[in-house]
Amino acid sequence: MKSIFTAALLLLSLLWLRPALAQTPDMAVATRPWNAYWINARGETGRDYGVFYFRKQIDLAAKPASFFVNVSADNRYKLYVNGALVSCGPARGDTYFWNYERVDLAPYLVAGKNTIAAQVWNEAEFRPEAQISLRTAFILKGATVVEDIVNTNTSWKASRDKGYKPLPVSLGYGAYYVAGPGELVDENKTVKNAISKDLDDSSWPGASIVDVGKPKGMSDAFGWMLVQSQIPQMERVYQRIPSLRKAVNVSVPAGFPANKTALTIPSNTTATLIVDQTYLTNAYLTLNFSKGKGAGISLTYNESMFDNLKKFGNRKGDRNAVEGKELSGRKDSLIADGTSGQSFTTMFWRTFRYIKLIVHTADEPLVIDDIYGTSTGYPFQLNAWLKTDNPELQQMLDIGWRTAKMDAIETYMDCPYYEQLQYIGDTRIQAMVSYYNSGDDRLMRNAINLMDHSRLGEGITLSRHPSFSPQIISTFSLWYIGVLHDYWMYRADANFIKGKLQGERGVLDFFSRYQQADGSLQNVPYWIFVDWSDGWGGGSPPLGSKGGSSILDLQLLIAYQQAAEMEAKLGMPEFAALYSAKAAQLKHTIQAKYWDAGKGLYADNEDKKQFSQHANSLAILAGVAEKTTAPAIAHKLLTDASLTQCTIYFKYYLHQALTQAGLGNNYLKWLDIWREDIKLGLTTWAEMSNVPSSRSDCHAWGSSPNIEFFRIVLGIDSYAPGFKKIRIEPHLGDLKNASGEIPHPDGKVAVSYELKDKIWNIKLNLPLGTTGIFVWKGKQMPLKAGANLFRL
Repeated sequence: MKSIFTAALLLLSLLWLRPALAQTPDMAVATRPWNAYWINARGETGRDYGVFYFRKQIDLAAKPASFFVNVSADNRYKLYVNGALVSCGPARGDTYFWNYERVDLAPYLVAGKNTIAAQVWNEAEFRPEAQISLRTAFILKGATVVEDIVNTNTSWKASRDKGYKPLPVSLGYGAYYVAGPGELVDENKTVKNAISKDLDDSSWPGASIVDVGKPKGMSDAFGWMLVQSQIPQMERVYQRIPSLRKAVNVSVPAGFPANKTALTIPSNTTATLIVDQTYLTNAYLTLNFSKGKGAGISLTYNESMFDNLKKFGNRKGDRNAVEGKELSGRKDSLIADGTSGQSFTTMFWRTFRYIKLIVHTADEPLVIDDIYGTSTGYPFQLNAWLKTDNPELQQMLDIGWRTAKMDAIETYMDCPYYEQLQYIGDTRIQAMVSYYNSGDDRLMRNAINLMDHSRLGEGITLSRHPSFSPQIISTFSLWYIGVLHDYWMYRADANFIKGKLQGERGVLDFFSRYQQADGSLQNVPYWIFVDWSDGWGGGSPPLGSKGGSSILDLQLLIAYQQAAEMEAKLGMPEFAALYSAKAAQLKHTIQAKYWDAGKGLYADNEDKKQFSQHANSLAILAGVAEKTTAPAIAHKLLTDASLTQCTIYFKYYLHQALTQAGLGNNYLKWLDIWREDIKLGLTTWAEMSNVPSSRSDCHAWGSSPNIEFFRIVLGIDSYAPGFKKIRIEPHLGDLKNASGEIPHPDGKVAVSYELKDKIWNIKLNLPLGTTGIFVWKGKQMPLKAGANLFRL
C-alpha cells in the first residue's frame, strides 16, 4: 500500500511539474527532496525586516562549459558570482507554487577560486502587497551531482547587514500605495564588499538550517512548494539620466547627470537637485559618492511633479513642468561614512521620471561621483510595425508599448509605482497587447496559471494574484473566462486552455447560485467593479430597486457564450449545451428587462432611469442588440452626453462595440483621451485620463490602441481557435496609405493598403498553414496562405 501511495505521489508531482522537467537535466530536482537546504543567518527569527548576505567559496580545476544551479529565496534575492550579478528573483508566486530560477553560472566562473554570494532581503510587514512570504530564507542547489558543491547548507557563511532599515512610504496626497518601503542605509554600519570575490569572510558564522528544499507535490511539502519558473530572467539595461531640471544651493558642472561627472556639495550645505529621466522608467537606481562624513542623502522618486499638494492634492497638470511644482513619494535615505567609493543601489527597482536628490552635508564636502539607472522589465521584443500617412499613430504606439512594458515584469501589473498587482481586468487587455505586438505568450501563460491558482472553494478567482491580502472582484472572475477565450483564439495551445476549463466551470457555478428564475443576477457578493466612471460608487454600476444590473447580466451572458464555445471544442458537450441554454435564456431576459424602446437604449437596471455606454457596448458585443438596431445604438453612444461615459479602460470594449455596429471607419476619431495625455506630456498612459488628479501615470489598460491599430484599422483578427483562420476587415477612415505586420503563431500576418488613382492596391500575406477571409465594404473574399493581391 505504501509503495502504491509513493508512486501516486511521484506521478502527481510529475504532472504538476511537467513543463519544468523539460528544462531540468536532473529529474531529482523536481521529484525528490533536494540535498540543499533553506538557510538563514544564525540567531534570526526570519520574521522581521532584514537584509542578509550569504557566501560560499569553491575551487574549480578548470572553467566549466556549463554550471547550472537552481536558486530561490524569501522574500527576494540577488545572486552574484565573483562580484557579477547573474540573477534576480524569485519570480513572484505563492507558497503553493514557489518559484526557483535555473541559472547557468559558467560564464562567470573561472579556474581556481570562485565566490558565490547572495543578497537576500525580507521586508516583513512592510513588504509589497504582491509579495507573499513565510520567513527569511535562501536556497541554492546544483542541477546535477557535479554542481552540488554549491548546495546551501551550514558550509555557507551568513551575516545580517545592520546598516539597513525600512523607510515606510507615506503619500501626503492619500493615494492607495502598497508597493513596498524605501531603504534607509547607514554606510557606517553596512557590510562592505559583501558580494566581492576577495572579501575575507573567515569571521562570518556559518548559516543555520531552516528546512530542506522540497519540490511541489511531495507529501510533506510544508512551507515553500518549489516549482521552476517558466518565465525568462528580467532584462537589465544600463540607462543614463539625461537631464538636470533644477539645482538649489550648488553649482553643477556641465554634462551632469547625462555623463559621468563629479559634483561636489560643499560642507555645511543643503543642496537640492531635480533630475529628469524625460520618460517614465522602472530602474535600479545607483548613486556613487565619496567623502561627506555624516552627510544625509535622500532620493525621492515619482512619476511626475505635483502642483501644490496642500492646496490641490495630487493634481499634476503638465508632466514636463518643474517650476512652481513639488515632488513627493517613495524615498531612499543614506548616511555617508566619509570614505571614498561609497555606492548605493536599490535592492528592488524604482519607478520614476523625476528624482529629487537632497544632500545635507556636515563639516566635510560630499562628492557625487555618478548617478544612473539600470532599467528592468520582462524581455518583450516588439515584433509588430505600423506605417501610415498619419504620424500621430506611431507616437501613440510608442507610448502604448512603453506603458505595456512598464507594467510587465515578473507578472503583469496594474501600475508599477503604486501597486504592482496583477488584476484580471487589466491583464486581459495587457495580454492582447502582448499577442499583437510581441507574440511572446510566456508571461500570459504564467498569469493564467496564477489566476487559476487563486480560485477559492466558492469557485471564483481572486481579483488579483499574487497578493497576500485576498481581494475579490466578482466581475473580474467573468473576465477571467474572457482571458481564457482570448488565449484560445489567438495562441496555438488549446491543451493549455483545456486544462483550465475546470476553473471556468467553477466560476459559472458560483454565478449560477445568484441567478433568478429568469436567469438575471441578484445579490452578487463582493466588489462588482466595472469601471471608474463618474457617479458610480467605487466603480460599481447602479443596481435597480430589485437588485438588477444589465451590466452584470451582460457580462455573465458573454461568459456563458465564450464558455459554451470552448466546451464544445475542448471540453464536455453537456457543459456546452448547458451554457448555451443559459445564454439563450439570459439573452431573452436582458432584452425584455432592460430595453427602453423610447430611448432606443438598454438601461443600466430594471428601473430604466440610468443609462451608460457600458451597458449598451456589452449589449452589442453579446449580440443582444440586433444588427438592425445596433448602428442606431452606436450613434447614441457617441452623441448622447447624458450616458455614463467609459473611462480609458472600458473604451477597449466601447470601441469594439462601435466597430461591430459598423462604425469602425471612425475609429481614429475616438482617440481624444490619448491625445490629451500626449498634450499633458505623459510618456505612458494614465490610469484615469481627463482627471486632473489621476493617481497613476502608467496603466497599461490604456494601451488598447496597440491592439486596435492592428485589429480595427488594419483589420487583422483571429477567425478560429489558435488563429488558424484569419479575418481581415480594415477600417482605414481618412488614411490613404497604411501597412503593417503582426506576429502570428505560425509566422507573421502582413497587410498593405494604398489608394492610388481612386483604386486601392491591397496586399495581404498570411502564414503557411492558415486560411482566411477578406471583408471589404461588406463583401467577403477568401484568403489563402501566402500572398493575396486585390485591386478594388
